[in-house]
Amino acid sequence: MRKFLVILDDSRECLNAMRFAAMRATNTGGGVTILSVIPPDEFNHWIGVADIMREEARERIIVHFEVFAKWMRDRQGIDPELVIREGEAVSEILAQIQEDPDIGVLVLGAGTEKSGPGPLIASMTKQAGFLPIPMTLVPGEMSKERLESIT
Repeated sequence: MRKFLVILDDSRECLNAMRFAAMRATNTGGGVTILSVIPPDEFNHWIGVADIMREEARERIIVHFEVFAKWMRDRQGIDPELVIREGEAVSEILAQIQEDPDIGVLVLGAGTEKSGPGPLIASMTKQAGFLPIPMTLVPGEMSKERLESIT
């Protein structure tokens, strides 16, 4: 089964990427893997404090994931998989793609700021020519109705 890999972060555009991935998975008989990457610089503290912060970050991710997962299950009939990795976002995304041969499309939400689509897209675009799968960029301002019509 082909899976859509979508990145869970705190950005507004993440919502449209989640919607797109779930709708495409539903319409093509695929699945969704939601990846959240915890940056390494969040844990530059003493070992005990770093462990507590790491656990709190994981708990926040799981709570955030459950909101999207419930919508995907209830509205799209998709039961997404959550993967949490620690490290630099681009290298962890690439590692996840390499480790899971069922991932067929990377879905990223594009920001609407004047400064550009966001640092993740800027970084991933540099890797685009070397990716083993296509990358789909979903505009952050695209309406839910428009997403439904194109998926």
